[in-house]
Amino acid sequence: MKTILPEEVQAKLQAGEALNLIDVREVDEVAAGHIPGITNIPLGLLEFKMNELDKKKAYIMVCRSGGRSGQATAFLESQGYDVTNMTGGMLDWTGDVE
Repeated sequence: MKTILPEEVQAKLQAGEALNLIDVREVDEVAAGHIPGITNIPLGLLEFKMNELDKKKAYIMVCRSGGRSGQATAFLESQGYDVTNMTGGMLDWTGDVE
C-alpha cells in the first residue's frame, strides 16, 4: 500500500498541484474541519460510490488518524484504483482547514 505524509500532501498543494483528495470520515466529522477542496465519501458508502471515481486518476485517501483511509486504500487498490493513504490523517494535518 502506498502512503504519503500530511506534510508531503501540504507541500504538493502549496506548489499548486491538483490533487484528488477523498475524505472517508463521516459527514459531521468533515463538517467540523477538512482540507479545502476535498471530496467526502464516507467509508461505509465507498463501495457504492467507487464507480464515480476514475481509474485513470490518482487519489489520496484521508480520515481522522489514517485507519479508515487505510481500509479505503486497500479496498480501492484491490479494485484497480491508483490510491495512496495519508498516514496520520487529520490529527497530523497542519495545513489549511475549512
